Amino acid sequence: MTEYPHLLAPLDLGFTTLKNRVLMGSMHTGLEETKDWNRVAEFYAERARGGVGLMVTGGMAPSKEGGVFPGAAGLFTPEDIANHKIVTDRVHEGGGKIAMQILHAGRYAYGPECVSSSPVKSPISPFPPKELDEDGIEKQIQDFVTATVRAREAGYDGVEIMGSEGYFLNQFLVTHVNKRTDRWGGSYENRMRLPVEVVRRCREAVGEDFIIIYRLSMIDLIPNGSTHEEVVQLAKAVEAAGATIINTGIGWHEARIPTIATSVPRRAFAWVTKKLMGKVGIPVITSNRINTPEVAEDVLAEGCADMISMARPFLADAHFVNKAIAGQGNQIAPCIGCNQACLDHTFGGKLTSCLVNPQACHETELTIAPAAAAKKIAIVGAGPAGLSTAMTAAQRGHDVTLFDRADQIGGQLNVAKQVPGKEEFWGLVDWYGAMMDQMGVTVVLNTNVTSDDLSDFDDVVIATGVMPRDPGIPGQDRENVLGYLDVLRDKKPVGKRVAVIGAGGIGFDVSEFLVHEGDSPTENLPEWMAEWGVGDPETERGGLAPEGPQPHAPARDVILMQRKAKALGKGLGKTTGWIHRAALKMKNVKMLGGVNYEKIDDQGLHISFGETRENPEVLDVDTIVLCAGQLPERSLADALIERGVSCHVIGGADVAAELDAKRAINQGTRLAASL
Repeated sequence: MTEYPHLLAPLDLGFTTLKNRVLMGSMHTGLEETKDWNRVAEFYAERARGGVGLMVTGGMAPSKEGGVFPGAAGLFTPEDIANHKIVTDRVHEGGGKIAMQILHAGRYAYGPECVSSSPVKSPISPFPPKELDEDGIEKQIQDFVTATVRAREAGYDGVEIMGSEGYFLNQFLVTHVNKRTDRWGGSYENRMRLPVEVVRRCREAVGEDFIIIYRLSMIDLIPNGSTHEEVVQLAKAVEAAGATIINTGIGWHEARIPTIATSVPRRAFAWVTKKLMGKVGIPVITSNRINTPEVAEDVLAEGCADMISMARPFLADAHFVNKAIAGQGNQIAPCIGCNQACLDHTFGGKLTSCLVNPQACHETELTIAPAAAAKKIAIVGAGPAGLSTAMTAAQRGHDVTLFDRADQIGGQLNVAKQVPGKEEFWGLVDWYGAMMDQMGVTVVLNTNVTSDDLSDFDDVVIATGVMPRDPGIPGQDRENVLGYLDVLRDKKPVGKRVAVIGAGGIGFDVSEFLVHEGDSPTENLPEWMAEWGVGDPETERGGLAPEGPQPHAPARDVILMQRKAKALGKGLGKTTGWIHRAALKMKNVKMLGGVNYEKIDDQGLHISFGETRENPEVLDVDTIVLCAGQLPERSLADALIERGVSCHVIGGADVAAELDAKRAINQGTRLAASL
C-alpha cells in the first residue's frame, strides 16, 4: 500500500496513459543553447529514469521574434529536429514521456523585433513591441502549428502551449496590454480568439493521439488582469479546441507579488486551480511551491487538481518519484525554493543548476562513481560544505567521519532557518541528517578537533565555516551591542528600536527576523495573502486585493545601514532581492547607505555620511546588531599546514562569502567526487 495513492495513480488520457500524476514542469536550463545534445538528453533521461509521469522541456521559441532572447532555442531546421530526437529517444529508453513547451515571449522578448497585441512596452524589457497586423497574427499562429508538427517529428509525446506568465498569448487576453479594436481585441471573446485558434490549429495539424497541454494563467496578479469567469470561459474554449490537459500558470513576470520564492507558503495557489475543477472535462494540473510528496498527495486528495506540476524539485532530486514509490520520502533532496542556482542563473545568462544538487544540469560532467580504493576520510565542520562532502564521499564507498563542535549538524543553515520566510532550511538540515544515516557516515558532535586528532586519516577536509568580522567600532563592547548569532542562534533579547550594521544577506535576514513576531506568514496562507495583497479572482479582477498589501505592523523600528553609498540589497539574489527589499519596506524599515559608524555610547550610535563624514547624527536605539561581514575560520587548517599535514579547505573556511550555501555545497560535492 503506497503512502501516496493519489499521486502515484495512473492518468488515462484516452490514447495514452501517464504512469502517475506527476508532471516535471517547464524550466529554462540553458542546456539547449550549449548545443551539447548528449548533455541535454542525459538531464531529461535521468528524470525519466527517476519515475516522473510526464516532463515538459524549457520553452522553445516558435519563431525568431518570439524567442525570450536572441538565439533562443527552437525547432527551426531539420538539424534541430534531429538534435531533439536524441533527447526524446533517451527519455523513452528511460521509460518516460516528454512534451516540448512552445514559448512565444511577445513583449517579454529581449530584442528589438519583439511583437505583441499592442505597442505597450513591458516594464521588464527595454524594447517596445511592434503591434501585429492580420498577416502578422496569422504568421504567429502558423509558427505555433509548425513548432507542434516539428515536435511530433522530433519524437515528443506532446507540446505545452505557453499561455500564461504574461507571455505572448496572455498579452492578447487582457486589456492591460491589448488595446486593439479589431476582431483580436475589445470583448473577451475577441481577446481570447488567438489562444483558442492556436490550440485548434495545432490539434488539426497533429491529430488526436498527441498531448496538447495549454498553460493557462489562472490568476494574473496584475492590474486589469483576467477575472475567474474569463478564466473558466477560456478553459472551456481551449478544451473544445482540442487541448488534452490544462496546466496552471500563476502571475505575470512583472507582477509585484512573489509566486515561487521560498517565502511563499507551500501550495499557496492550489486553491486557485481548485476553482476550475469540475468546470472542464479534461485533467487540470496545479503548480507552485509544491515540493514534497506529502504536500502533493494532500493537494490531490482535497480535489484541488488531477495532477501536480513540480519543476525545481526535479533539479533537487531527479529520483523524487522513485523514492516516493519506495517509501523513502525522507531521502528526497528538498527544493528549498531559494532560486540561487536555478532562476538566478537563468536570468543571469548562466547554466541552471541547483543549490541542493550541484549535479543538476551537470550530469555528464560531474559524475559520482564508486572510488577505486576506499579511504578513511575526516571532515571537520558539519555545515553545508562538510555535509555535502561527507554524503558524496560516503556514497562513493569511503569511510567518512564528520566532526563538529556544535551539538547538531547544519552549521550556518541552522542560523538561516530561524528567519521568517526561510523555513525550508529546516527540511534541508533534516534531509542531511537522514542522508548521514543512510550513507553510514560517523557523526561526532560536541567535539573540538585538534590537529592531533586527525593523524590516522588518509584525507582531511576542513569545512569549519566562518566567524563574524570585527567592524572595530568604538564602544561595540557595550551590553546593548549584539552579533547576528546572538540574535538568530542564541535568541538574546532585542529592544524595540534597533540599528542593524551591515546590509548584506545577513543584515536583511536579521532585519526580517526583528520586524516579525508570532507566526511567519510563510506558515500562514491567509496572512501571507493579506501581506502581499492577493485577492480572490472570483471577486477581484486579476486577483489583486483592492486595498493592496496589508502587512502586520512591525514588531520593532529597524534602521538597516551599510558603508557603501548605493541602494541597499543590490547584492541579493537576482530574482528574490526585490522580495526582500519590498518586505522590509512594507515593515517601514529605514535603509541608509554611505554610513560611517563613528562610535557607540550612552546616547546611542553615532554615524556620519560619505568620505567627508558629513551630516553627523546620533541614532537613539535600544539595540545595535552587528552584521558586518564574515571571515574564514581557518585556525585548524593553519595548524595542520604548519605541521606539514595536507588538507582540503572548503566552504566558508576557504572563502567567507555571506552564508553562501550554493558555493559551499558545490565545492564539497566536487571535492568528494574527486577523492
